[in-house]
Order: sequence, then C-alpha cells, then structure tokens
Amino acid sequence: MGIIWTIIIGFVAGVIAKFVTPGSNEPSGFILTTILGIVGAFVATFLGQQLGWYRAGEGAGLVGAVVGAVIVLIAWSVLANRSNTTTRL
Repeated sequence: MGIIWTIIIGFVAGVIAKFVTPGSNEPSGFILTTILGIVGAFVATFLGQQLGWYRAGEGAGLVGAVVGAVIVLIAWSVLANRSNTTTRL
C-alpha cells in the first residue's frame, strides 16, 4: 500500500508544483506530471530520511512531496535551458 500511496501523493504534488513554479520549460501532460510528482515524493522521502526527519520506511507527506517536486521541476527547467542553448549554437 505504501507505493500506491506514494504514487497518489506524487501525482497531487506534481500538479501543485506545476502551479507553484513559474516558467515555460515545464513538462506537460498527465504522464509527465505524474512522473514529476512521484520523483519529487521519492526525493523528499530520501532527503528527509538523510536529514533525520523521517525514519526508515516512513515516507514524505504532501508538503514534503510538493517541495521535492518543485526541486525536480527547477532541475528540469535548468536542464531544458542548457539543452536549448547548446542546440542553438
């Protein structure tokens, strides 16, 4: 049940992160939004466990997943901008 709950929270976190983070280089579509949120939830869980906020086997909540998804979205934008500038040359 834990992985399904992470996917559900990840999807909601991905949608919220897209609304919170401005920019034109955002991934679009249902699948990419879901993947963004799920990766964000796993990033938040990993960072939270490394910092001692969560115990082993304990996942990040919605707020942590949104923060993780925003981090992933910002990284996506930076990589997309880097890729666009190299193809223009």
